[in-house]
Amino acid sequence: MVHDWLLVETLGDEPVVVAQGRRTVNLVPISALLRRNPHLMAIQTAIGETVRAGQGLSSITPKNDRVIRTEVVQMTDGRIHGVHLWIGPPDMEPTERPVPGPLVWDLDRGTATGTPESLLNSGRAPDAEAGPIRTFADDLPTRDLNPSEARVLRMAITREAGAVLCSTWDVTDHSGEPATVGFVIRVVREPQDDGSERLLCRAMNWRSEPDPAATPPDDLAQRILDGLAQPGVQRALIDVPRWTLLKWLDPPPAYFDWRAGMAGDRAVHPEDSGEIDRMAAEFETGTTSGVLRMASDDGWTPVQVTVNRIDVGDGVFAGLAMLRRA
Repeated sequence: MVHDWLLVETLGDEPVVVAQGRRTVNLVPISALLRRNPHLMAIQTAIGETVRAGQGLSSITPKNDRVIRTEVVQMTDGRIHGVHLWIGPPDMEPTERPVPGPLVWDLDRGTATGTPESLLNSGRAPDAEAGPIRTFADDLPTRDLNPSEARVLRMAITREAGAVLCSTWDVTDHSGEPATVGFVIRVVREPQDDGSERLLCRAMNWRSEPDPAATPPDDLAQRILDGLAQPGVQRALIDVPRWTLLKWLDPPPAYFDWRAGMAGDRAVHPEDSGEIDRMAAEFETGTTSGVLRMASDDGWTPVQVTVNRIDVGDGVFAGLAMLRRA
């Protein structure tokens, strides 16, 4: 067995491996990956004890021939997303550990919560800080839509508890260098103290390696999006019924507060709620447009919004919103 760190996601019914070293692994149950390993039971026990204790541990196998070391991947709210595990001879030092970053998307509010580790892995500068309101778009690069992002957007739109995805995408980091980011994301429904429930995407990311077997994607959809680009117009993908921003295709505008207006409390003028309902109904069968007053430093800024239907796969439609100052 190669003595790499194994990243194990622990939010499902069975722990699944999502990375071996920096290489992304597609949700392989730990019992299947290590089925011939004589220390499988001790490894499973170490994972369970790490999750229960909420902290890493070091243990030795019954025959004293292997050391098992674990580190916990814990979100800021205390929920454990995964366990990093290394097993090797007692006289061997563990290899360098690629630090995973936990993060959460709140599907009910349309907001994102990151950690310093997840921001760094996604290509942000080491001193980057998460603002008071972050959107899904803050976690997806402003650029062309790639197949992995399309799959994530489908999960955010369909909102099916239990759905899980493990993949990679390529980004340009804060220094202009290309990087591959691995990620795993799972939709979970969690009870709250007040008796309500929240629908969340709990995730981890890490710096991964490019997949040499990956085939170039069909760029027909991207050519269509490129054909809709216009000077003075910002394009974004949105979940229309919930008026939630998913991803910017162009640099976002500065003339309104898009984080407040398209996430969280969705700060659109109260008198425009009926206009949003009308647009959502029209979107079910085709294109819709309207003028919405969005929160800005000057109070309310009218924004002309035109929304076209775009299939992001499996018959799931996002809204391609084209925004310009009215």
